[in-house]
Amino acid sequence: MFNADLLTSAKVQDFIKLATKKKLDALQVSTQLAKEFSNEERAAIMDYMALVPRFREKFGIESTAFLLCDKLALEQSTAQDIGRWKANLWPSGPEAVGNTVHDLCCGMGGDSFFLPKELTAIGVDLDENRLAMYRYNSSVMRGVSPEASNAHTILGDVREVAKENDSKNATPARPKAGYFTIDPARRAIEGENQRDLRNLTPTFEEVIEISKHYKGGMAKIPPGYPICEIPRGTEILYIGSRTDCRECLVLFGELAKNPDHVRAVMVDKTGNEIANWTFARDEKREARNESEQSQYDHNYELEGRDRIYRTSSSESDLPLGGISKFIAEPAPVLLRSHLFGVVALAHDETTHLISPGIAYVTSEKPLPSPAFANYEILESSEISTGAVRAMLKSHDIGKLTLKLRGVKVDPDQEIKRLKPKGKNSATLFYTRLDGEKIAILANPVKEIPASAGMTSGGAAPKNL
Repeated sequence: MFNADLLTSAKVQDFIKLATKKKLDALQVSTQLAKEFSNEERAAIMDYMALVPRFREKFGIESTAFLLCDKLALEQSTAQDIGRWKANLWPSGPEAVGNTVHDLCCGMGGDSFFLPKELTAIGVDLDENRLAMYRYNSSVMRGVSPEASNAHTILGDVREVAKENDSKNATPARPKAGYFTIDPARRAIEGENQRDLRNLTPTFEEVIEISKHYKGGMAKIPPGYPICEIPRGTEILYIGSRTDCRECLVLFGELAKNPDHVRAVMVDKTGNEIANWTFARDEKREARNESEQSQYDHNYELEGRDRIYRTSSSESDLPLGGISKFIAEPAPVLLRSHLFGVVALAHDETTHLISPGIAYVTSEKPLPSPAFANYEILESSEISTGAVRAMLKSHDIGKLTLKLRGVKVDPDQEIKRLKPKGKNSATLFYTRLDGEKIAILANPVKEIPASAGMTSGGAAPKNL
């Protein structure tokens, strides 16, 4: 059972600092705790100790600092890189003074940690344990005094709190909030995301109603949520790193600086923007038949992470064709935002897919970085042991990286089976050409500068 008073006590935190300094193993920790704590308390402390290095890394706090959380609250919370970048979406400085943000479904408070300091943040949740986390963490991350922390949380249903958020109901104990942030996504089983993207609490339809009670705000929804169901007048943001897409935000009201546009943003580990791409929403692309889309969303022939990326934009933006001079992998934020096709075509109009539903693109010249990771094609063959070995031998390949989309094999076992011997290195793609399995041997290409405005941190084109 969660025990906020126990975990935030000086006695427990001093013990954790000492155990960390002495590098005690789990048995030594358990033995020491058994001298002063009950079995239930000991289990709670040890579970919490496992989270300490994780939340320090996730939120970039000092090696001796503590936050209050449990495993699920930590998993669901926004990390520092995304949180720091999102801070730029809010009013700041004099413009923010006197404004309040309702952090709806606040959890441990990750969406409030990096808000501009001039904004007052109030956590709203149905779970008193989550509010205890929010109050404690607000003192650590935002400098809210313990005496004032109770005024910075509301125990209640976020839908009802939003309805009451108007001037006639405002009181000193519950001031009117101009803005909101909400993370309605919840998990059915700890550590496992809901498979039904529409199974949110509150529902996205209720989030839209909630937005009407504020002058601006943002909602975090699953990155695969159907764009066609997001109302006009909002701005849609996909945020991630070079290797993943972690959040989809819908911006409402005053926070929607580019209404009716989709933006993909790539950030580094500290929240600095690496690149962004912005284009007007495309009704034709959004209206794609959903039953067709689902065959790509749930195509379990695709391996791991490749399987979960929606590829609707690949169908509508890019034609099919044969293998050209280069093959490229789109950045995850461009895959999720359905923008990789328009970004590719803006740079090279020869860009096309080699198989429907598989997000490898091929072109006559390399595509811009960091939107795409490019590879120059050396040769291709059917996927058979003899043909692939012969191809590797002809290029003197001894070190091999294997990439898969549309073909199911164990990469490590396959490389061992191929037994590459040579002095050169290369990347081998196992994928499909118009539905048929194919092996493509290629060499990585150094980063290609983007066209002006296309992937810089500054202005980006809103239409092609």
